[in-house]
Amino acid sequence: MDWLTWIIIDCTLAAFLILIRLTLVGPEKAREWLDKGGSVVDLRSEDEFQKGHLRGAVNVPLDQLRDASGWLAPNKEQPLLLHSQSGVRSGMGKAMLRRMGYPNVFNLGSCGRAERILGSQIAVGRKA
Repeated sequence: MDWLTWIIIDCTLAAFLILIRLTLVGPEKAREWLDKGGSVVDLRSEDEFQKGHLRGAVNVPLDQLRDASGWLAPNKEQPLLLHSQSGVRSGMGKAMLRRMGYPNVFNLGSCGRAERILGSQIAVGRKA
């Protein structure tokens, strides 16, 4: 590949990362929504969740989110704080739920960022 191709790849990656960062909820706002009864939803696969997850988080893999939204938050005003491994799936989940009429959906980003914001400890296996 020539240098122009590498520049295009680098710029595309940088734009993608900036876009993800702009969709993240701030720490103070996330804690505020959690205090108002928000639920923490882990959009990783069941296998990823079982290897370790935030205490109190509900696991709904992204590909099951549309079907699970009815029991997860029957009241569409329910605050939902989403996270995933890197924040990509939680960004997609946020967009999906917003299109379905859920106004209080927020992207915490990655598991590590969610843990830092919420002060939760990682729980291994089914101990959460």
